[in-house]
Amino acid sequence: MSAAPAHSRPGGDPHNLGHGDVPISERGPAPKRIVVAYGFWIFLLSDFILFSGFFAAYAVLAKETAGGPAGRDIFDLPLVAWETAFLLLSSFACGMAAIATTAKSVRWFQVSMAVTALFGAAFLACELYEFVHLIGEGNGPSRSAFLSAFFALVGCHGLHVTLGMLWLTTMMAQVWAKGFRDDIVRRIACFALFWHALDIIWVALFTVVYLLGSAA
Repeated sequence: MSAAPAHSRPGGDPHNLGHGDVPISERGPAPKRIVVAYGFWIFLLSDFILFSGFFAAYAVLAKETAGGPAGRDIFDLPLVAWETAFLLLSSFACGMAAIATTAKSVRWFQVSMAVTALFGAAFLACELYEFVHLIGEGNGPSRSAFLSAFFALVGCHGLHVTLGMLWLTTMMAQVWAKGFRDDIVRRIACFALFWHALDIIWVALFTVVYLLGSAA
């Protein structure tokens, strides 16, 4: 008479999870995609902590203008609205690239990533114009503590977008040369998480710095 299945024995696998009576310590390492995703989430959390420090510094120094201009005097909300639109559209295109990855469509992946890069470049161009314009009017980071905190926070986000653009072009080149290998798909997933995280941070930045600063 054959032995009963593991899931039907006491202490076995009542929920059919497939592990039977094997202890957790003996089940072997987790799949590579889970390890990579877990590690990248830790990186993103550390990045959120970094930006939290910049946000805290800005909140403390927002009114320290040293007799110079405040946010309502220098912020160009229509320009910043265009920046926000460009970044949101780039995030949508990045989502389409993720769908193309799932469908294993190299053509639509490349098109979607190119559109993501185009909107990302437009965002950076607007931000660079804003910085050059402010510095040209004598409102650079050395003008006051408020402006130092503003340039540090917005500039840190812009630096992240620039690095994301470099990562994006690398992903396009790798897919073009090697296709959707498992390791490349994992990198694409990490890039998508990174890019959407920058979108979330920008929405918070737009609200706290620009909208509240202009209304103060």
